[in-house]
Amino acid sequence: MKTIVAGIDFSDASKPVLEAATKLARALGEGLHLVHVVEAEPTYAAYGFSPDEFPAMQEVQQESVERAERKLTSIASEIDIKGIETAVLQGQALHSILEYAEEVDADLLVLGSHGHGFLGSLLLGSVAEGCVRKAKFPSLIVPVSSD
Repeated sequence: MKTIVAGIDFSDASKPVLEAATKLARALGEGLHLVHVVEAEPTYAAYGFSPDEFPAMQEVQQESVERAERKLTSIASEIDIKGIETAVLQGQALHSILEYAEEVDADLLVLGSHGHGFLGSLLLGSVAEGCVRKAKFPSLIVPVSSD
């Protein structure tokens, strides 16, 4: 079975990623998983505090996850493919996406490239680049024009 995992970040890169992943899933007649990563809430352990001392941060995190779930479900409902799976992950984007893809035994990972250039990727890092380097399965990087 072919399983395609598409990383959706709700940016301008999402549309071309969705189009590419949907075309591939239709052509292969196989499974499509849409994933979004919500960065983990900051930890205050280094300062001697526990998360219970910052309930507002937990509420913001939970609201972020719930919003992402609603958006992802809405996007999936607009795609005419049976059995689309959605998942909102929490943590660092690169590791969360790769772990999820391994869990579902992905055959292909589809991500967008924002095209920040060398300096931007060096300073900010690149989820797409990291996935290409570290994934144990093929990765398709969809370029996103900045026009």
